Amino acid sequence: MTEAQLSLAEQIDRDLKQAMRERDDVAKLTLRSVKTALTEAAKSGQQHALSEEDVLAVIQREAKQRRETAQEYERLGAQEQAANELAELAVLEHYLPQQLTAAEIEEIVRNVIAETGASSPREMGRVMSAAMERLKGVADGKVVNQIARRLLDA
Repeated sequence: MTEAQLSLAEQIDRDLKQAMRERDDVAKLTLRSVKTALTEAAKSGQQHALSEEDVLAVIQREAKQRRETAQEYERLGAQEQAANELAELAVLEHYLPQQLTAAEIEEIVRNVIAETGASSPREMGRVMSAAMERLKGVADGKVVNQIARRLLDA
């Protein structure tokens, strides 16, 4: 089977085995934690097999957690721990779709604002709902929120 034919979960399994063979501790620990999160997600849901979308959502959640933890460590001055979190984040980003730039996000949010007719921050919910539907998986919700808020405040 080629790499393109492997499911995301199969790719993670394969990469975990490779990390174990290469003694890559960061990748090994990160991928093990993802597998644990996937197992928990499968047990908590009604179905035992997760869809590709479900697997991607778990990886995105894990990446977001690493990103936020690294920021908190940096704020506290714990650079070594922040670097560890960022190294794990780099492993996870390998499985995520390419994230859009701020300019690309802004263009989409501007289109959503025009389509919804939103003109004030009170309509933020409607804008965010439509924007996140289009940007799911390719943009961080926090960034989308900041851009939408800035555009609606203008």
